[in-house]
Amino acid sequence: MLQQRILRIPSLIYHTGPGLIPRIHIPPLQCVAQIPLSMPHRLPIDRKIVTREFHVNVRKLRDHHFDTLKFVQRLQEEGFSEEQSVALMRAMSDVIEESIQNLTRTMVLKEDQEKITYNQKVDFSKLRSELTNVHASELKPLRADQERLTSEISRLNARLREEIQRAQSSVRLDLNLEKGRIREESSVHELKIKETDTRIEKEIGDLRGVLEGVKFSTLQWLIGVCTGTAALLLGVWRLLM
Repeated sequence: MLQQRILRIPSLIYHTGPGLIPRIHIPPLQCVAQIPLSMPHRLPIDRKIVTREFHVNVRKLRDHHFDTLKFVQRLQEEGFSEEQSVALMRAMSDVIEESIQNLTRTMVLKEDQEKITYNQKVDFSKLRSELTNVHASELKPLRADQERLTSEISRLNARLREEIQRAQSSVRLDLNLEKGRIREESSVHELKIKETDTRIEKEIGDLRGVLEGVKFSTLQWLIGVCTGTAALLLGVWRLLM
């Protein structure tokens, strides 16, 4: 029986310093191999193969976001030792990694944003359909009531307009009749006033005639009295003389 092995090695390689052996970045994954304890040339058919399972965990090495080798070489050119250069490179890598992690905590992936946008659009579509259904189901009776009230108001307005026109016609007729009656009464009163004026003038004329007669009679009486008195005085004077 042939040996079974599972092995996967990525192609990510980075250097830590000049002249150092390159390190291979192997993520922690479970490697399983089934290896028989003995490999005889001939195995009986009924003999069971004894196998062992073992797990290999490799420490995960993080990715660097800049050229570490070039950075270390530049530091060494500036006068730093290899240990100092590597330490500075690691510190710089830690700072950059922490900054990127802090930045990515507050960021959203494009796929998540598209998913959220799609969910919001779906929710808005559902809300729009629900509002449309509510508008159709709840506002339809209100619209019917509104139309009924509008028709009733129109009918009441027409009835009120007719009543107002009828009242105005009745008032106009009453006013015209009252004006005619007042004109007739005024003409009757004017005739009576004219008759009264004529009667008064006639009475005044009669009174003037009576006064003239009385005045003439009084003058005649006064003349008679004066004449009698003068005759009497003359007779007395003759007697005395």
